[in-house]
Amino acid sequence: MMGLTEGVFLIVCGTQFTLGILVNGFIGLVNGRSWFKTKRMSLSDFIIATLALSRIILLCILLTDSFLIVFSVNEDDSGIIMQIIDVFWTFTNHLSIWFATCLGVLYCLKIASFSHPTFLWLKWRVSRVLVWMLLGALLLSCGSTASLINEFKLSSALRGSEATRNVTEHFRKKRNEYYLIHVLGTLWYLPPLIVSLASYFLLIFSLGRHTRQMLQNSASSREPSTEAHKRAIRIILSFFFLFLLYFLAFLIASFSHFLPKTKMAKMIGEVMAMFYPAGHSFIVILGNSKLKQTVVQMLQCESGHLKPGSKGPIFS
Repeated sequence: MMGLTEGVFLIVCGTQFTLGILVNGFIGLVNGRSWFKTKRMSLSDFIIATLALSRIILLCILLTDSFLIVFSVNEDDSGIIMQIIDVFWTFTNHLSIWFATCLGVLYCLKIASFSHPTFLWLKWRVSRVLVWMLLGALLLSCGSTASLINEFKLSSALRGSEATRNVTEHFRKKRNEYYLIHVLGTLWYLPPLIVSLASYFLLIFSLGRHTRQMLQNSASSREPSTEAHKRAIRIILSFFFLFLLYFLAFLIASFSHFLPKTKMAKMIGEVMAMFYPAGHSFIVILGNSKLKQTVVQMLQCESGHLKPGSKGPIFS
């Protein structure tokens, strides 16, 4: 029988899932409609659209996992199902994180200004750099997913030994090996985190230098380039902090068996994890002029303030 805690947990997860689907669905709809009309899509729009799609899939996987946490009586009964979910979650999760990282790199190369030859080389070849990053992201996502095979084998062997109560020294070694592989699996998250940090600090330095130049020339702090710097920094910084929260949620869920209340730890980790794919997409909308303009025009239309004869991107 489902208790009060489980009921609240499912309500919170359902609310986060609904908001995430609406926000990411809106992003996909706007970019998809733009592509359908013009038959062209910029690299920025492509990254944002694929990011939204990956997060929709990720939210569906997390919601399924939430129901399994509440209604699964025996972990052995849902072992195969959980392994399938782990495969889809790992692949989609890494792709989603890399898409967000590529978006941060795009903002950095487009907006930041440095005279270093390496940065200029990357800036002039931004499209090629991002295409290679996306291909590398796909390769790394496949690699992280393939690394689960050995983990599944060890997990299956450990469950068999526990079922027969054959706890030997060999069993303990296998268990330690399983924990080690599980911990090392988190290292797949380091590359996108490092790249995002580098993009953020480059934008900070570029903004600082640009602001000093504006002050020397007595220019306004509302100058377009300065505003572009600030907007990009807000997006990358929000991604960074939300990603840290997401990473913490992943650690809580992964090592919940070490905690006294395993089920409660899993539920806390699940709620924290679902906040990331929904929350960061709100920031992406606020930082993208086309998406933000579409939202404003939709709100104006709903409130009856849209001028007669004018059309927004959604309705044109």
